[in-house]
Amino acid sequence: MKPPDNRSPRPSRRGFLASAGGLAALAGTGAAAHAAPGATASPTEPFWGAHQGGIVTPAQAHSYFLAFDLTAAKRDDVVALLRAWTAAAARMTEGQTAAPLGDKLDAPAPDSGEALLLPASRLTLTFGFGPGLFVKDGKDRYGLAAQRPEALVDLPRFNGDQLIPARTGGDLFVQACADDPQVAFHAVRQLLRLVYGAGEVRWVQAGFLSDPSNKSTPRNLMGFKDGTQRPDKLDQVVWTGAEAPEWMRGGTYLVARRIRIALEHWDRMEVGFQEEVVGRHKYSGAPLGKEKETDALDLDAADKDGNPLIPESAHVRLATAASNGGAQILRRGYAFNDGVSFTAERWPPWRQGMEYDAGLLFLAYQRDPRTGFIKIFEKMSKLDMMNQFVTHTGSGIFACPGGLAKGEFLGQRLLETA
Repeated sequence: MKPPDNRSPRPSRRGFLASAGGLAALAGTGAAAHAAPGATASPTEPFWGAHQGGIVTPAQAHSYFLAFDLTAAKRDDVVALLRAWTAAAARMTEGQTAAPLGDKLDAPAPDSGEALLLPASRLTLTFGFGPGLFVKDGKDRYGLAAQRPEALVDLPRFNGDQLIPARTGGDLFVQACADDPQVAFHAVRQLLRLVYGAGEVRWVQAGFLSDPSNKSTPRNLMGFKDGTQRPDKLDQVVWTGAEAPEWMRGGTYLVARRIRIALEHWDRMEVGFQEEVVGRHKYSGAPLGKEKETDALDLDAADKDGNPLIPESAHVRLATAASNGGAQILRRGYAFNDGVSFTAERWPPWRQGMEYDAGLLFLAYQRDPRTGFIKIFEKMSKLDMMNQFVTHTGSGIFACPGGLAKGEFLGQRLLETA
C-alpha cells in the first residue's frame, strides 16, 4: 500500500510568478514602498551634494566598512562598476531597492531583498580611492598614475603597528552607515554583488555606537566618552581646496585604522589610572581638573606639587591641536566586537590565550594626511600611555572625492578627464 504523501503541493510556475508579481508591486521602486503600511517614513540623508554623505553627517548607530582590490583589466571596466555603484547607492539612500524589482525567475534577483519593508534609516554611503587605483605593484593599470594626489601618500610604519595584511590596504572602499544594522549591511552587500568580475573583497569591519540618539557623546569600549573635541572650521581641516587636483576638490582624505583594545588588561586597571591614561574623568568626560565634558583642556594646570594635572603622556594631551602645531582631524569612530581570538599581550603580564577581538574602527578625515593624521600619530605612537592597551591591526588610506551632482557618477571627474 502506498503511504500517504503529506508534503505540501509544489507551487506551479504560474502561481509563483503571480506571487513574484505581487511582491514586485508591493516593493515598487519608490521610497514609500519600503515603509510598512501606516508607518512614518524614515528620515533620509542626501546622496547628491557638494560633499559626500557619511563624513560630517551626524553619526548613525551602525557602520559597515568594506575595502576592495580591483581585478578589472581596463579603465572602462572600472567606469562601468562606478556607474553601477552610483545608481544603486542613490536608490538605496532613498530607501529603495538597489535596482527595480521584476518577475524574472530565470535570473538572479536585482536586489537580495533583506531590506524590503525596512525604512531608509538615514543610510549614507561614502566612497574612496586607495593608492592601488593609481599604481599597483609598480603598474599604471588604468592610466591614472599622473592623477594621484600628492596627499595620497603611503602611510609610514608607526611604532607598535602589528598590521595584518588581510586587514590593510584596498584600491576602493565603501562605508555604509545607518541606524539599522540590516540596512547598512544590505547596502554594502548590493554593492559587492556589482563588484563580481571587477574586484574582490580585501577586508571588512562592522561597527556600532553606544548612543544612536546623538544626544550625548558616544562611549568607546574603554568606557570613556569618545570624540568630544571636534574641529569647527571644516573647510580648513576636512575639505580639500585649490591645492588638490580638480577632481578631488571638495573631497577629503580618510585614514582608517582598526584598533584592537586589550579589554581584559584595561579592566584590571584602577579608575584613577585609567583617567590619567586618557586625560579625562571617566564618568563625566571632563578634562582632568575640570567639571564639564565641554570644558577646554588646560595643559598648564598643575597639582600642589607642580605636576601636570593632565600627564605629559596622556592621550588627550598628545592628540590635541595645541600639542601638534595646530594639526587637526575629524574623527568618526565606531566600536567593534568580533568575538575572541588568540592574542599575545604586548605588555606585562604578557598573557597569551583567547581574548576579546574588540576595539575601535578609527576613521580620520582630513584635508591632508601629511599634516593631519601622520603628524599627530607619529608622536602618539611613541609616547601615548594608551599604547599599552591598544594595537593597530588594520589600516588604509583613501582619497574621497567631493560630492556628486545629479547625473554624475562616482569618480567621473577623474576617470573621464585623465
